[in-house]
Amino acid sequence: MSPLTRSGPVRYARAERFSPPEPTDPLRPALTDGSVCPQPPSRLDAVMGPPHDRRPQGEDCLALSVVAPAAPGPHPVLVFFHGGGFSTGSGLMSWYDGAALAAEQGVVVVSASYRVGPLGWLLLDGVSPGNLGLLDQVAALEWVRDGISAFGGDPSRVTVAGQSAGAASVVALLGLPRARGLFRRGIVQSAPALAPLEGSRRDVARVRGRRFAELLGADPLTAPVEQLLAAFGRLAREGTGSVEPPLLPVLDADPFSAADAPTGDVDLLVGWNRDEMTAFGLPLAEAAAPSRELFASWADGVEVTGGYRLDWRPEGSPLGATHCLELPLLLGDERAWAGSPMLGSTPWTQVDAAGRRLRAVWAEFARTGRLVPDEHLPVTWCTGGDLAALDAG
Repeated sequence: MSPLTRSGPVRYARAERFSPPEPTDPLRPALTDGSVCPQPPSRLDAVMGPPHDRRPQGEDCLALSVVAPAAPGPHPVLVFFHGGGFSTGSGLMSWYDGAALAAEQGVVVVSASYRVGPLGWLLLDGVSPGNLGLLDQVAALEWVRDGISAFGGDPSRVTVAGQSAGAASVVALLGLPRARGLFRRGIVQSAPALAPLEGSRRDVARVRGRRFAELLGADPLTAPVEQLLAAFGRLAREGTGSVEPPLLPVLDADPFSAADAPTGDVDLLVGWNRDEMTAFGLPLAEAAAPSRELFASWADGVEVTGGYRLDWRPEGSPLGATHCLELPLLLGDERAWAGSPMLGSTPWTQVDAAGRRLRAVWAEFARTGRLVPDEHLPVTWCTGGDLAALDAG
């Protein structure tokens, strides 16, 4: 593998509580202490395993890391936005380290954090405008546009990839005029269908914001962060029985039907995992149809460059091709994923062998915008057209 350079965690913006991000100068990158946005434990720990790297939590959390080939560029750039139900996660976690992808494929990998939970997605009149996490992502992409060449990256070849909530964010960015031109390609991994979810409607988001304030019983601008998280937890428990997070991005338009959506300017690779819903309690035998419904039906009829469905079911795991399973194939290393329940008893050598093949597919898409399927992988592929072709697999 090629030698690498690492930078980070780098602050890409600053933000006061419930305020839009203020960009920093990408030509004078400043390191941070690597704090992650304050958050509760992830409900997917039973699937992914708890993270092995425990980072401090703090509101100064708008940071990213850069892993780049040491060889002179310009190299294609892949910016990754993590999942976590808009409630948990950080791009600085070792799960999202892009070293293997950068070293094997000559790609600059940027893993970015954004605000989660009430700090990122609360919509409350007079307090928070909502969609702050989305604005954080835009700020990260603007930082990449203006500064990635200093790391050997090519700002004209930026691919935004995301998984789960991060993937839904990529879809939302497609319909955001401010994001136009910030990325040339998008990789959408298991994006939940936001449009049918009640919380993505502005009127419902306002109701939930007012309910959050009632549960908090204090000024959201000055309350200790522990109180914010406690109220957020109570709001989540009121929706027990639903996989929908309590606070979501607010979509004022469908990004694929809005007249000014830049989807025609963006190459899209879209896919999901066959058994996503085992992560949310469904048995393996019943998971396939609802998995497709929640994580792929939003793209029916959308013209994409390519599509995929991950069919790999690791040995010794009852979860099958569950939600998040593609992550250890793309990012992180053996130490980061040690003991992950979704990998079962599969040796890391097998995980990494499949990962090398999948990383090559992702990197080729980032370089050229072409999907070049690898038929040796347990993946069903679709080149061009719409994703309905994957249902026959």
